[in-house]
Amino acid sequence: MNDVLFRTSGHAAHIVLNRPRALNALTHDMVLRIDEALTEWERDPAVATVVITGAGERGLCAGGDIRAVHDDVRAGGGTASAAFWRDEYHLNARIARYPKPYVAVMDGIVMGGGVGVSAHGSVRVVTERSRVAMPETGIGFVPDVGGTRLLGLAPGELGTHLALTGAQIGAGDVLLCGLADHYVPSDALQGFVDDLAEQPVRDAVARHARQAPPGELAGRRDWIDACFSAGTAEDIVRRLLAHGDTAAKETAEVLLTRSPTSLKVTLEAVRRARRLGTLERVLDQEYRVSCACLDSPDLVEGIRAQVVDKDRAPRWSPAALGEVTDADVERFFTPLGARELGLAGASGAGEAAAG
Repeated sequence: MNDVLFRTSGHAAHIVLNRPRALNALTHDMVLRIDEALTEWERDPAVATVVITGAGERGLCAGGDIRAVHDDVRAGGGTASAAFWRDEYHLNARIARYPKPYVAVMDGIVMGGGVGVSAHGSVRVVTERSRVAMPETGIGFVPDVGGTRLLGLAPGELGTHLALTGAQIGAGDVLLCGLADHYVPSDALQGFVDDLAEQPVRDAVARHARQAPPGELAGRRDWIDACFSAGTAEDIVRRLLAHGDTAAKETAEVLLTRSPTSLKVTLEAVRRARRLGTLERVLDQEYRVSCACLDSPDLVEGIRAQVVDKDRAPRWSPAALGEVTDADVERFFTPLGARELGLAGASGAGEAAAG
């Protein structure tokens, strides 16, 4: 069975992630084949629109194949994972700059790498079934695929909250955070996708988009902004515990189950991403961080606990926030020399478009 399917219907070209039993998790081969298809369709005047969907009923994509990362680090030192990320991040940047409308149907579960192949698109659609998250701190990793930029651009400190906690959000909150553009009820999705074969995207959107159900984050902005604007991860936890709101206290408890190193590196990554500006510069930074994670014990341990052994009891090292030093954090941002991703340098036109 092909892990990714390609077809055209009228003026629309379709990418269908086709690993439903694995929640359409991305493999390296899938990334390369999507990139090849985008090259072909970019040159094809008969293709006006590209549409990405996921096979099955559960979601678009749950992310990359993290079990493969676990096995690669243990057996090969992470070489294959670094190569996968290099091509994946290039694809994320390409999607963001694609010259034709790129319509992402973010129905069901959309996490990690699934955000990377959807939320950089020019037209992003959510439904009442959408559950979007960047859950990396729970496996000893750090948000990537341009996620630190996307979350850094969210209103106030909502993105910091989502990056650190890995919380799943529904359609209303996805729209609030700027990770999607339109809400289409799931029972109208097929009609929407069918219309893209013959109609301009704006007409299909106008016909099928509706008002999204209200989310939860807007009502929590007071304590989220007050607590997550703190200077350090330790101060964020202290503010959450002292705030008095039950949800704030519960959020602190969630943070204390995450990898302390991942929390501190993620906080720094999101804040640096806000200053870096372009997606290409942020992806270059994320590649440094991701490669450094391959040398960190928490990545293998986190995947072991969540996916391999499923005991949900990771033994983080260091085990507490106070034990993670500034030098420990800075190591994740060290330039890679000849191994740099190099997107910012190679994409001057892309940077100009972003500016």
